[in-house]
Amino acid sequence: MKTKSNIVKDVCLELGITQKELAERLDVPQPTMARWATSEVPDQSKKLLELFVENTKLKKDLRDTAKALTVLDKIKGYK
Repeated sequence: MKTKSNIVKDVCLELGITQKELAERLDVPQPTMARWATSEVPDQSKKLLELFVENTKLKKDLRDTAKALTVLDKIKGYK
């Protein structure tokens, strides 16, 4: 029987951070985050976690794109 995964644990694993770091980044008390990691997470909190992951990924993509554009500008400068 497969156990249902927990969004807090999934987010921490996906972003490579601890529950404590996640709590700090979201300004959620650590005991609340620990409770969410072991029990049902309220729907609004699930949405917060989903949006946090999406935002973090978009910021990384933006940084990567900016780096790529910098490299392309340097290459153009050599022509």
